Amino acid sequence: MALVVAVLAVSTSGPLIAFAAAAPALAIAFWRNALAVGVLGPISLIARRREYANLARREAVFCVLAGVALAAHFAAWMPSIRFTTVAASTALVATQPVWQGLISVAQGRKLRTVTWAGIGVAVLGAVLATGADFGVSTRAVMGDLLAVVGAIMAAAYTALGERARVTLSTTTYTTICYGVCAVLLLVICLASGQRLGGYPGTTWLAILGLVAGAQLLGHTMFNYALRRVSATTISVLILLEVPGAGLIAWLWLGQVPPAASLPGLALLLVGVLIVVLGGAQAGRRERAARRLEVETAGTIP
Repeated sequence: MALVVAVLAVSTSGPLIAFAAAAPALAIAFWRNALAVGVLGPISLIARRREYANLARREAVFCVLAGVALAAHFAAWMPSIRFTTVAASTALVATQPVWQGLISVAQGRKLRTVTWAGIGVAVLGAVLATGADFGVSTRAVMGDLLAVVGAIMAAAYTALGERARVTLSTTTYTTICYGVCAVLLLVICLASGQRLGGYPGTTWLAILGLVAGAQLLGHTMFNYALRRVSATTISVLILLEVPGAGLIAWLWLGQVPPAASLPGLALLLVGVLIVVLGGAQAGRRERAARRLEVETAGTIP
């Protein structure tokens, strides 16, 4: 249920950012994190004060590094749209599951063949759905590289969050992570002269919508699920944002998705289904093996 809510919430991100065109992209990223901390911070400090007091150095490091990775994701991906096409940027940032899989392998995990197959199908579907049009100019290449960095940083953010969430509650982790991200984005905005205020009321409403939806219900619910669902599976599920955002943009902004993108969307959904069902099947096998091991141990005199 948390993952369903998260996917629906993050699907509103793209349309709301497009609607809030009066604000710079990095400023929007700053406000969505800063305001989220304003909501989560007081709740976390009151309800989890003992957890803060007993926060181990290792846990704190994972939280801070996750915040750094999230800030790097926003700082790389959002400007990439200004250098290359939106289609190319979206397609390249959709390669996050590939980097997530490589991170998992580097951590000593062995991904099942069905998981790799699902990742490949989902990423291919995302590329086809966005109609990627990779440029050949120096400016376009820079945008492409920034989008790839954004995908890598998104994978690192999810992987680090998975490590931190082993022992930390969702509110404590997200408060620290979003707080670090907001501070870093504020420094970037001030250093680059980004305008942080003076927006029309509709833009502020869109930013508040991003805080309530994509940030608090989206990212936070994904972080909540990290204790029970692998980072690789979550990174593939995030790809459902592509058709979700497209549907919202169609109904709200009148941006009708081209017919050519429909096969890609179908492939994306198939890829996600492969990963989710494959993971569920693997989980059932592992639980059955553990039960058999316990029952066998119980029969030994």
